[in-house]
Parts: sequence; C-alpha cells; structure tokens
Amino acid sequence: MQTEPLRAQHSLKPTSRGVHHLALNTSDMKATSEFYMHVLGMPLVHALRVPPGVGVGPGNRGNPPFENLRHYFFDAGGDTLLAFFELPANEVGKGDRNAIAAMQHVSFTTTQSQFDAMQARLRKHEISFIGPVCVGVKTWSIYIFDPNGIRLEYSYQEDDPDELQGVHVVERWTQTKSEILEELNTLEVDRQWLDAMTQHLPSSR
Repeated sequence: MQTEPLRAQHSLKPTSRGVHHLALNTSDMKATSEFYMHVLGMPLVHALRVPPGVGVGPGNRGNPPFENLRHYFFDAGGDTLLAFFELPANEVGKGDRNAIAAMQHVSFTTTQSQFDAMQARLRKHEISFIGPVCVGVKTWSIYIFDPNGIRLEYSYQEDDPDELQGVHVVERWTQTKSEILEELNTLEVDRQWLDAMTQHLPSSR
C-alpha cells in the first residue's frame, strides 16, 4: 500500500508541544473515575482539591466558581492528561455540546491494535458505540459517550504501523495550499487574507 501521498508538511512552527491537559466537568467523580480507569483504560494519576480562593475568591483563574472542588487527572497517553472537575449537580445545569463555546467532542489517537482492543473493551462493559467510521484521509474512528454525556472519539490511521501511530497525525491531515483554498474561498475573497492564511502550506505532497 502507498502511504506517501497522505503526507504533507507545513513550514510554521507551532507555539506549543501539544495538549498538556483537557479539563472537563462531571457531577459524579466516582462514576467518572471508574469509567475512565476501568472501561477506557486511562490511569488515574493525580487527585486534588482546588485550593481555597481559587473558586470564588480573587485567585480564580477561570476555574469553576465553586470552592473545595475535586480535580482529578487521568493519563490519556502521548504525554497528555485528561482532567475533571466535580461540580455540585444541584447547582449547575447540563451542558449542550452543540452550543457555541462548548466542547463538542474530544478525539484520542490510538493504534489499530488498540483500536480493535478498545471495541472489545466497550463490548465487555456493554457500552454502545458508533463505528468504525472512515472520517477522512484513511483515518478510522469510533464514538462513545462517557457517564456525563461527553462525546469521545478514538481514531487510528490506516497503513501506519503501531510504532508510528500518533506520530504523523498533523502530516496526515495537512492539506496542500490548493486543497485548503477550495474551502477558504467560500469563507473570504480577499487575496491578501487568503495568502496570509496559506503561505505556510506545501504546494504538493
């Protein structure tokens, strides 16, 4: 199988090394911890209470506006953490993942063997899922919901050996300048803007 045509590299250096952690909310930390540990296989690695004054005091830096919240961290793989705040269920409403500024879903990259094993884990725990679905550029995904109704995606890239899974995600998804302009031309007609947005992209794969 030929995989090279799927590879493309852009010329800009990103300002981060990737996701440090993604912070989500739950009203039941016990159920959430059991799901992510035992169903999804993400080890719990850090558990704390939010320090006084960080919730409703002057030290709040964007945390949920409650004091003494549980804040737990799970190893999501790839040196990335998934975190949860436990909010008081009787004081907050249910989120809408399809609202502006809400998180619609999070996708975790995995190997094909882990992808297959995850489906077996979900069946064992009687967790229904959608897929596998080809979502583009020979990338396959399954979709599930956690106990909080958070939509999760697990993805692997066809043709990549296990040792390279998660290594070439950006190269796999990077488009050429002409490919991306097919869509950007429907957003903006100003050539200067379009050039500024695409000058880092390759002209071919």
